[in-house]
Amino acid sequence: MKRLIPTTLALAAALTFAVAHAQPLQTVGSDLKGAGHDTAHATKTVAHKTVRGTKTGYHKTVHGTKVGADKTVDVSKTVGKDTGHGVKVGADKTADVSKKGYHGTVNGTKKLGHKLKPKHHSSDEQ
Repeated sequence: MKRLIPTTLALAAALTFAVAHAQPLQTVGSDLKGAGHDTAHATKTVAHKTVRGTKTGYHKTVHGTKVGADKTVDVSKTVGKDTGHGVKVGADKTADVSKKGYHGTVNGTKKLGHKLKPKHHSSDEQ
Protein backbone atom coordinates (compact mmCIF):
# COMPACT_ATOMS: atom_id res chain seq x y z
CA MET A 1 0.00 0.00 0.00
CA LYS A 2 2.90 2.24 0.52
CA ARG A 3 3.57 2.05 -3.15
CA LEU A 4 -0.03 2.57 -4.04
CA ILE A 5 -0.25 6.04 -2.54
CA PRO A 6 2.65 7.54 -4.52
CA THR A 7 1.40 5.88 -7.70
CA THR A 8 -2.09 7.20 -7.10
CA LEU A 9 -0.72 10.66 -6.45
CA ALA A 10 1.38 10.46 -9.60
CA LEU A 11 -1.61 9.29 -11.60
CA ALA A 12 -3.80 12.08 -10.15
CA ALA A 13 -1.11 14.64 -10.97
CA ALA A 14 -0.81 13.32 -14.53
CA LEU A 15 -4.59 13.44 -15.06
CA THR A 16 -4.77 16.95 -13.67
CA PHE A 17 -1.99 18.05 -16.01
CA ALA A 18 -3.68 16.34 -18.98
CA VAL A 19 -7.07 17.90 -18.26
CA ALA A 20 -5.48 21.32 -17.78
CA HIS A 21 -3.85 21.09 -21.23
CA ALA A 22 -6.96 19.60 -22.87
CA GLN A 23 -9.17 22.60 -22.07
CA PRO A 24 -7.16 25.07 -24.18
CA LEU A 25 -7.35 22.62 -27.07
CA GLN A 26 -11.12 22.51 -26.74
CA THR A 27 -11.22 26.31 -26.68
CA VAL A 28 -9.06 26.53 -29.82
CA GLY A 29 -11.28 23.96 -31.55
CA SER A 30 -14.38 25.81 -30.45
CA ASP A 31 -12.92 29.11 -31.69
CA LEU A 32 -12.08 27.58 -35.08
CA LYS A 33 -15.56 26.11 -35.35
CA GLY A 34 -17.09 29.50 -34.48
CA ALA A 35 -14.87 31.23 -37.04
CA GLY A 36 -15.96 28.71 -39.67
CA HIS A 37 -19.62 29.42 -38.92
CA ASP A 38 -19.01 33.18 -39.04
CA THR A 39 -17.25 32.84 -42.39
CA ALA A 40 -20.06 30.72 -43.80
CA HIS A 41 -22.65 33.22 -42.59
CA ALA A 42 -20.73 36.16 -44.05
CA THR A 43 -20.37 34.34 -47.39
CA LYS A 44 -24.10 33.61 -47.52
CA THR A 45 -24.92 37.23 -46.64
CA VAL A 46 -22.65 38.57 -49.39
CA ALA A 47 -24.11 36.12 -51.90
CA HIS A 48 -27.69 37.07 -51.03
CA LYS A 49 -26.95 40.78 -51.22
CA THR A 50 -25.19 40.28 -54.56
CA VAL A 51 -28.20 38.44 -55.95
CA ARG A 52 -30.56 41.11 -54.63
CA GLY A 53 -28.39 43.87 -56.11
CA THR A 54 -28.20 42.06 -59.44
CA LYS A 55 -31.98 41.63 -59.55
CA THR A 56 -32.49 45.30 -58.69
CA GLY A 57 -30.06 46.35 -61.41
CA TYR A 58 -31.76 44.05 -63.89
CA HIS A 59 -35.22 45.41 -63.08
CA LYS A 60 -34.02 49.01 -63.30
CA THR A 61 -32.38 48.29 -66.65
CA VAL A 62 -35.56 46.71 -68.01
CA HIS A 63 -37.64 49.64 -66.73
CA GLY A 64 -35.20 52.17 -68.20
CA THR A 65 -35.26 50.39 -71.54
CA LYS A 66 -39.07 50.40 -71.60
CA VAL A 67 -39.22 54.09 -70.67
CA GLY A 68 -36.63 54.93 -73.32
CA ALA A 69 -38.52 52.94 -75.95
CA ASP A 70 -41.81 54.62 -75.02
CA LYS A 71 -40.22 58.06 -75.23
CA THR A 72 -38.66 57.18 -78.58
CA VAL A 73 -42.07 56.15 -79.90
CA ASP A 74 -43.63 59.37 -78.57
CA VAL A 75 -40.91 61.50 -80.15
CA SER A 76 -41.22 59.58 -83.43
CA LYS A 77 -44.98 60.18 -83.45
CA THR A 78 -44.47 63.87 -82.74
CA VAL A 79 -41.82 64.19 -85.44
CA GLY A 80 -44.07 62.31 -87.86
CA LYS A 81 -46.98 64.61 -87.10
CA ASP A 82 -44.77 67.69 -87.33
CA THR A 83 -43.31 66.48 -90.61
CA GLY A 84 -46.76 65.72 -92.01
CA HIS A 85 -48.00 69.12 -90.91
CA GLY A 86 -44.92 70.81 -92.38
CA VAL A 87 -45.42 69.04 -95.71
CA LYS A 88 -49.09 70.05 -95.76
CA VAL A 89 -48.28 73.68 -94.93
CA GLY A 90 -45.55 73.69 -97.59
CA ALA A 91 -47.93 72.24 -100.16
CA ASP A 92 -50.60 74.80 -99.27
CA LYS A 93 -48.12 77.66 -99.59
CA THR A 94 -46.85 76.26 -102.88
CA ALA A 95 -50.43 76.06 -104.16
CA ASP A 96 -51.11 79.64 -103.04
CA VAL A 97 -47.95 80.90 -104.76
CA SER A 98 -48.79 78.89 -107.86
CA LYS A 99 -52.32 80.36 -107.95
CA LYS A 100 -50.94 83.88 -107.56
CA GLY A 101 -48.40 83.19 -110.27
CA TYR A 102 -51.09 81.74 -112.52
CA HIS A 103 -53.39 84.71 -111.99
CA GLY A 104 -50.52 87.12 -112.53
CA THR A 105 -49.58 85.37 -115.74
CA VAL A 106 -53.20 85.40 -116.98
CA ASN A 107 -53.63 89.06 -116.13
CA GLY A 108 -50.31 89.96 -117.71
CA THR A 109 -51.16 88.01 -120.83
CA LYS A 110 -54.55 89.75 -121.07
CA LYS A 111 -52.95 93.16 -120.67
CA LEU A 112 -50.32 92.33 -123.26
CA GLY A 113 -53.02 91.00 -125.57
CA HIS A 114 -54.99 94.21 -125.20
CA LYS A 115 -51.94 96.30 -125.96
CA LEU A 116 -51.06 94.25 -129.01
CA LYS A 117 -54.60 94.02 -130.31
CA PRO A 118 -55.00 96.23 -133.32
CA LYS A 119 -57.35 99.10 -132.82
CA HIS A 120 -60.04 99.57 -135.39
CA HIS A 121 -60.13 103.00 -136.86
CA SER A 122 -63.01 104.17 -138.90
CA SER A 123 -60.73 105.11 -141.78
CA ASP A 124 -59.19 101.65 -141.88
CA GLU A 125 -62.50 99.94 -142.35
CA GLN A 126 -63.29 101.58 -145.64
